[in-house]
Formats: sequence, C-alpha cells, structure tokens
Amino acid sequence: MAVEFGLSLPAGPPKGQIDRWLADLDAVVPVLAGHFKSLWMTDHFFWEDAPTYECWTALTYVAARYPQFDIGPIVLGQSYRNPALTAKMAATLQALSGGRLIMGIGAGWKEDEYHAYGYPYPRAGIRIEQLRDTLEIFKRLWTTPGRVSYEGQHYSIKNAYCEPKPDPVPPLLVGGGGNKTTRLAAEYADWWNIPDTPFDLYRERAAVLHGHCADIGRDPASIRLSWFGRLVLGRTEADAQALGGGQWTSANAFAGTPDQVIAQMTPFVDLGVSYFMLEVLGLPDAGVIDMLLNDVLPRFG
Repeated sequence: MAVEFGLSLPAGPPKGQIDRWLADLDAVVPVLAGHFKSLWMTDHFFWEDAPTYECWTALTYVAARYPQFDIGPIVLGQSYRNPALTAKMAATLQALSGGRLIMGIGAGWKEDEYHAYGYPYPRAGIRIEQLRDTLEIFKRLWTTPGRVSYEGQHYSIKNAYCEPKPDPVPPLLVGGGGNKTTRLAAEYADWWNIPDTPFDLYRERAAVLHGHCADIGRDPASIRLSWFGRLVLGRTEADAQALGGGQWTSANAFAGTPDQVIAQMTPFVDLGVSYFMLEVLGLPDAGVIDMLLNDVLPRFG
C-alpha cells in the first residue's frame, strides 16, 4: 500500500492572534495539495489557557473550505458527544463533503477536560466499554436499514433512524494502544492509530493488535496502520532542537534534519505503516515547507 500523508491542524491560533489560524492554513494548505491527502483536527477543549478550537466545528469548516482534502478527527473522545448523535453528525458530514470523512474515535483520556466541562470520568475499563458501545452504534446506524435499536452496557438507542445513510460508510479509525483498545480495533476498525510513539513501542503494540486479529480470524492486513504526531524539521540538528523547544524530540516525534527524519520514519514504513498524520512544527515557514516537500516526502513517494 502506498504511503500517504495527512496534515494535523493546530489546536487553535496563537494567543492574541485569532486571525492567524486561518491565515496560516490558507498560506500552507494549497501548497500541500497533491502532497498531503487529508486534514485532521484533535479533539480537546483546552490546553491550559492556550486558544483551542472545538474539533467538530473546525473540521466541518475546513471540509468546506478545502474540498480537495479528506478530513478526520484524530481522534474524537467518545465521552464528549452522545454516540448516536455523533453517528448522525458523521453521516451528515459524509454526505455534504462528498464522502471525504475518516472517522477517528478513542476512549478519551484528558481527565482535566472531563471535570472542567462537567463530564463524568470513569475508570479506563468503563471508558473502553463505552467505546465498544459507541462503535457498535456507529456501525448499526450507518448500515442497518430502517429503525435501529441497540442496548449496550452504557449506551443504547431505540427505534432510531439515521437517514440518509453515509455512502460510502466512513472508514473507522480506532485510536489507542492498550490491550483492550487494540482488541476493539481488531473487531471494528478499518484503521488503527497511536500518537507520539517511538518505533519499538509502536511495533510492540502493532503485534498485540495483530494477535487480536488472529484470535478472531481477521486478516491483520485489512487494518490500515497509521501514526500521528509531530514533525520537527531543521537544516541542522540544532535548528530542529530549537524548533522542538525541548518538548518534541526523536523520543516522541520525527525530529532532526531531513535525513534524520527519513531514517526515523523508514522503520515504520517497513513495518507496514502507510499513513502519517503530521503536525508540522514551524509552518508556514518557507524553509520548513521546502524541506518537507523536496527532501522528506519524495523519499516515500
């Protein structure tokens, strides 16, 4: 399978510069057309007091503004929206975007958001049970004709319609690397993703996913492997370190000179990862764009 790339959008504008978010996208996104296939938005409400946009609103906006790109959340926190309503929202966006949605979903993890916005924050095992219900509701509402009912452990629907059905049904991307989450990915997902993960850990968790596939008799090749995280490019290693600010290094990102980044990405590709959702630090800097388009991406074309 060919290697493809998606651009992860900034969570929000720089503080005090609300116009920058869209202005920077308008400067960068058209240049990346033909090189990047999709646009992605994370699903968080705040990072301390940094300006942070709501995922689904932003995603819907960019779907209309940049019609040459697929779009997807990376990933929705299942707790934040009623699953049947979320299925309906996805079906609507799939119709209005002409079938460009990739539906990313996970169990949720950012505890301070839950408390701040008034959501219960149950233990991880319950959040994963809720994710199972959510995935089942998505599948049933998107594919079952007529009225749909389902009684899960935590969520249920009764005589629910979802019309029009999404056509095509959006690929389901399940995010998360735990044993129970990878089991859900084996059962439900078309794509699988874990973020900010070095190669050795990614390989280990992919093996767990494939073990679950073997347990249920599913071909592991039917699940597309993807990676989400930061790309920190510099003409020198020192430039990349400065851009990463001590937060993003080769331990949790692709970081360094173009040759170093290529060396970091190649084992993932060899393992079978065929989609990279990248938040490219430094955009819209022309030098970063030049390294990205002329030095890095052609090596994976």
